[in-house]
Order: sequence, then structure tokens, then C-alpha cells
Amino acid sequence: MKKILPILIHVFLFLSFSQAFAQKQKVIFDCDLGDDVDDAYALAMLMASPDLEVLGIVMDYGNTEKRAQMACRFLYEIGREDVPVVIGRNTKEHYSGQFHWGEGFDKVKPIKQNAADFIIETLKKYPNEVVLITVGPVPNMADIIEKDPKALGLAKKVYSMFGSFYVGYGDNPIPTNEWNVKADAEAAKVFAASGADIVYAGLDITNVKLSQELREKLLLRQSPLTDFLSACYTLWGNETPTLFDPVAIGMLIWPDLFATRPAHVKVIGNGYTVIDESKEPNSLVGMSINKKEFLNRLMKLYLEQNFNRF
Repeated sequence: MKKILPILIHVFLFLSFSQAFAQKQKVIFDCDLGDDVDDAYALAMLMASPDLEVLGIVMDYGNTEKRAQMACRFLYEIGREDVPVVIGRNTKEHYSGQFHWGEGFDKVKPIKQNAADFIIETLKKYPNEVVLITVGPVPNMADIIEKDPKALGLAKKVYSMFGSFYVGYGDNPIPTNEWNVKADAEAAKVFAASGADIVYAGLDITNVKLSQELREKLLLRQSPLTDFLSACYTLWGNETPTLFDPVAIGMLIWPDLFATRPAHVKVIGNGYTVIDESKEPNSLVGMSINKKEFLNRLMKLYLEQNFNRF
């Protein structure tokens, strides 16, 4: 029995580890890191989430090369350069203050494959297993649909920070054309009509503020991950961040904090998202969020992670 017991313990530990790894949800993250600072908070949240297996971080919209440089440095700093960074189509040349954080970094570089091909290939490799998260404008999604109209249908689900359905910016009761939609309205129209299984985190639920008290806790944590957040916040140059993009990830990992409704969503005009009640639902729309508990869980992720490349 004394000989058998150590063997049983090793088998139990191996099975427990294997089961824990197998249960990780595969995700691809498509973002416009470097403009509004919420993308940085979302990227850090994604990497700190123990239940997610990140297959790739994809840059979309604007100066995608500079965005990728930031992502590469972040992954290097936390010792996760095994995660590929992918460059999407450059839609315009611009320079953001946050780009300074990645300027000149070349120890880790993006992969050569373009965004659309990477996402299509990954979805085909893991059909109905990968959750695609988009938190920026969606030119990459339009490129995917143009190359392979059925590819997004291979995603297990798509979670998108996208739209304004009943509420506008700052909890304004009048909906508006939300930035991720209006920045490339034509791509947004194609995306919404793609037939993919989309869950929308619109302005209705994403007006979650990161207070000064919470920002100071991140500053005092002094880890590679929280140092990245504090640096991006400083370079962003504004006062209180709104965590639009982390909410989209929260809908995936903490569904108990949200209420949703089925709806048929389409994009019209200059990026307005509307619900057509006369048609069968093609998506889920976020309707409410438990903001207090969301922030509690988010801060726990940020403060209790222990990334360090050394």
C-alpha cells in the first residue's frame, strides 16, 4: 500500500492538472490597443484570467503596427511572449501617446501572418471551440467575411464591445452611434449581418468607471502587469477611465453579473445599431450589469496575478 499511495497521488495530480487545462476557454482577442486606455485594461484582464487560453492578440484599425509593438512589449514584460501578436490591416496613420510605451521595443515581434488569415486558420483548427472577442472597430471581421463568409460561424461565440441600443455615452437615455461602429460603419454592417453568434456589450452596460482609489491600488501593486496599466493610464492623459472593453470580457467569464436579451441587431447609416423587433433574433444584447461586483472581481484579477518573466 505504501508503494501504491505515491503512484495514486501522482495520477490524481496529473488528472487534476489535465482537467484544469482542458477546461480553459480558447479565445482570440481583437483590439485597438493604444487609443482609449480601456483596451490596455482589457488586455491585462484577459491575460490575468485563469480560465482563458489566449490563442492570439490581434490588432485592428488605425496604426496597427504601433499597437502590435505595445502588445509585444506587454507580453514580454509578463513573460508570456508565447502568445502570438497579429497585425491587422492598417486603416490610417496616426500616433497616440500610449504608443510611446512600446516605442523601440524589438525583443518580441508580431507573427508574419495577417489578421484575417490567422483568425480563419485558428477557427478552422478548433471549430466551435474558440471564443472571439472584439473590442475595437471591425475591419478585421469584414476582411474575414470577404475571404470566407462562413468562417465566423465556426466561432463558439463572438463577444463584442459594440453598439448603443437603449443608452448612449454617460448613461444618456438617447442612443448614439458608438465609436467602434461608426469608426468603420461599412465593416460594422457586414459584421452584424454575418450570421455569427454575437453577444453585444454596448454602451447600455459598459459605463463602468475606474476610480482614483482603485487606480492607486494598481499603482502600489508594482508588478509588470499593473505597471503597464499605470504607464498607459499616464500616457493616455485623461482623468477617469471608462472600462468599456473589459466589460465585454466580463460577459464571457462572469455571465452571472449580466442580464441579456435576444434581439435582431443591424447597423444603419453612420454607425447606428438598431434592434428590429419584426425579425427573429440573431444575437444577444447586454441589458444590465452588476457594476460593484464586476469591479471587485476585476481588481482581484489585477492584484492577485503574479506575472514575472524573471
